[in-house]
Amino acid sequence: MELRHLGRTGLRVSRLGLGTLTWGRDTEEHDAADQLKAFWEAGGTLVDTADVYADGGAEYLLGRLMEGLVPRRDLQIATKAGSVPDPDRRFDCSRGHLLAALDGSLARLGTDYVDLWQVHAFDPVTPIEETLQALDIAVSSGRARYVGVSNFSGWQLAKAATWQLASSGTHTRLASTQMEYSLLQRGIEREVLPAALDLGLGILPSSPLGRGVLTGKYRHTTPADSRGASEQLAAFVAPYLDEEASRIVEAVSTAADGLATTPLHVALAWVRDRPGVTAPIVGARNAQQLRAALSVEALSLPEEICQALDDVSAPVHRYPDQDWSTL
Repeated sequence: MELRHLGRTGLRVSRLGLGTLTWGRDTEEHDAADQLKAFWEAGGTLVDTADVYADGGAEYLLGRLMEGLVPRRDLQIATKAGSVPDPDRRFDCSRGHLLAALDGSLARLGTDYVDLWQVHAFDPVTPIEETLQALDIAVSSGRARYVGVSNFSGWQLAKAATWQLASSGTHTRLASTQMEYSLLQRGIEREVLPAALDLGLGILPSSPLGRGVLTGKYRHTTPADSRGASEQLAAFVAPYLDEEASRIVEAVSTAADGLATTPLHVALAWVRDRPGVTAPIVGARNAQQLRAALSVEALSLPEEICQALDDVSAPVHRYPDQDWSTL
């Protein structure tokens, strides 16, 4: 698999990442092992997890698999911290919580360091400088090699980067931002993507297949074994089952027919090759699904297909994004 630099850093990762959101909860150990082995054999290196996935179960399972299945040195492990199971405070990005969470992640993963440590979301209560100081400590102590953020809006991302540039002392620059991005969700193109490009951050798209909808599996019905039919994830899929999404899915399916490939490949290739994107994070139910996604490696969409998909899925950006002189 082709490798790409993560933003303006020296870290090179596979241009597809493996997501572990369901590991330790819906995905059992033998299925996770099959996925990790298939990913590794295809040349994949970037594995993304978080301390809250299955309440730490995903990290623990990944750590077990690195003990006897795939060498730690062959992978780049990315994890996240900052989310908390508290209905009154969903995020805690204080220095104390973040560093304690990192130590917990390292213990579950069975490793001395993670390659990429990410703040899971913006915490409106904690000063941003305190959060960023925790990232500095993680890198200077050797517990993290690179740092990034996840689910930051454009102004939040710019604020964090500006503090790093403007404040005294040496600070570890952000390497990446992880955001949902697909043909069904192009909201980051309004502010986050331009900010990331300007700052030199690599983008790691989550849900690049529109929560599975872009594969076409929901075109006529909801399969009984799909996320859309599961008690835990039905609400996660539901927003992308409306009429507008259906129109985009049909366009993807038409493009796939014309290219003699699958809607999955078309949708994944589109987001993989967008400006600023380093590696979409792909989550799969089993190794068979993952192998289908990994086989997109040889596909590059023709320019006219990309333009047609851009047009049919274009988000509406008006003022202040639109040229004010035309209003």
